[in-house]
Amino acid sequence: MIVVLLGSPGVGKGTQGVRLGRTLGWAHVSTGDLLRAALRQGTALGLEARKYMDAGELVPDEVIVDLVREHLAGLDPARGVVFDGFPRTVAQAEALDAVLAAAGRAVDRVALLEADDTILFRRISGRRSSPSGRVYNIYFDPPRRDGLCDDTGERLIHRADDQPDTVRTRLEVYRETTAPLVGYYDVNGRLVRVDGAGGIDEVQAALRAAVGV
Repeated sequence: MIVVLLGSPGVGKGTQGVRLGRTLGWAHVSTGDLLRAALRQGTALGLEARKYMDAGELVPDEVIVDLVREHLAGLDPARGVVFDGFPRTVAQAEALDAVLAAAGRAVDRVALLEADDTILFRRISGRRSSPSGRVYNIYFDPPRRDGLCDDTGERLIHRADDQPDTVRTRLEVYRETTAPLVGYYDVNGRLVRVDGAGGIDEVQAALRAAVGV
């Protein structure tokens, strides 16, 4: 079975995708992870991607899709796959359908995780992390000492892309670019909607029920 997870920043796609993959023994596929691995290993596709990145340009869809194709070719064709945050556009969705069709497979379910913007805003803008990697949220999981990591006493970091104005922009861009993608999958009956506002366990149970696994 192949499942695609869609949803805005902060809705929990990564967390839910990793958990679903581990629970069911499926491959969890994040194009960001694939790209970082290709760059680290210096593969042909990694070197191709680096040319664009060094020039300050976005890595083209063709390169991203080739990374996905290469990764899928190395998996057991009977193994389930959960895509996390890919595809992001209709063009990418069409390309993924073509790649899978060539391998005799197809996207079975597309789960759209949804939550109110107020919750998403707090989840993202409230994130703080220590240099050693511990992550907090000032609204939902605050440190015991204001601005300091409980474990190490390090000063917590508020990432630039988690700043309030940036978060608002990220949410707006998501709505603009993803609405056509939701329509693409909804028209052929593959889309299911999942309430992403609850706790991790609650959302995971709803996700599994929605996709039927």
